[in-house]
Order: sequence, then C-alpha cells, then structure tokens
Amino acid sequence: MIAHCSTTDTHLGPFTTVVDADGAVLASGWTAEVAELLPLIAASLRPTETRKALDLGAVDKAVERYHAGELDAVDEVPVRQRSGPFREHTWAALRTVPAGDPVTYRECAALAGRPQAARAAAAACANNAAALFVPCHRVLRGDGTLGGFRWGTGLKARLLEHEKG
Repeated sequence: MIAHCSTTDTHLGPFTTVVDADGAVLASGWTAEVAELLPLIAASLRPTETRKALDLGAVDKAVERYHAGELDAVDEVPVRQRSGPFREHTWAALRTVPAGDPVTYRECAALAGRPQAARAAAAACANNAAALFVPCHRVLRGDGTLGGFRWGTGLKARLLEHEKG
C-alpha cells in the first residue's frame, strides 16, 4: 500500500501526518521525520511505500485550523488504527473528549466501558499512532498531573494550555 505524508509548520513545531489512499490518518505527530511515525502503524495497515505530498487537503487544513485555535477542526478527520478491541474502543472514546476538558486515565477507561482498566487505557494512549486526531494528550493521571506523552510532557502541557482558549 502507498501512503501519502506531509509536514505542516505549527507554532508547536513541525507536525507530520501519514494518510492512506482513502485519506484516513494512519499516524501523526509533532515531528518532521516520517520514519518516526511508520513503526507506530499496525503491521496490517503499514504502508509499503510513502510519498511526500505538498498538500493533504482537508487533513492539512484541519491541522492548520486546530493550531490556529479552531480546536474541533480535527474531530471529523477519519482515522484508521488497528489493535485489540479495548484499545480500538478507547481510541474511539478519546475522540469524544472535548478540548479544554481533560479526563483522567480512569475516566478514559470508563468512557471505553471498563472503569477499572485505567492501566489499559494508559496503554491505549501510549500506543496511539494518530496523535492530535485521537487526542491522548487530553488524558491526565488521577492526581491531575500530566503523565506521559510520546511527544514529551512539555508539549502535552502546551497543547492543554492551547486548548484552554
């Protein structure tokens, strides 16, 4: 499978998105290196080739709009990730968490239907390939501290501040 990728310059740094032929996001994050994103994609979805695109259309526009302050701009962009049922359900549940209203890992687990599975919810966040589009940065530890984030806790703090409006 051939995937297309592009990098958008944002006030938080370069943001790269990898999409499949249907325009669904396979992986994304605050990096200019596509090679950092490809291993995050499930083997069954991983492209055999990536091609740089000057513009991914609606996907790039959504990234630009989000970073410009239109925080719900990425909500309708399709995402394609594969894993076990709980992780996939958790990723879907994360897409319902509104900007500016972070949840704890336990609350995230409850949104995914298993309130006692806070650690499994944390693992779903850690294995999320589609950062921003699946907003795992909106999940905090039970005590309200940041917890981990693939792109660094400093960036996680900046994203949450950006979303406070």
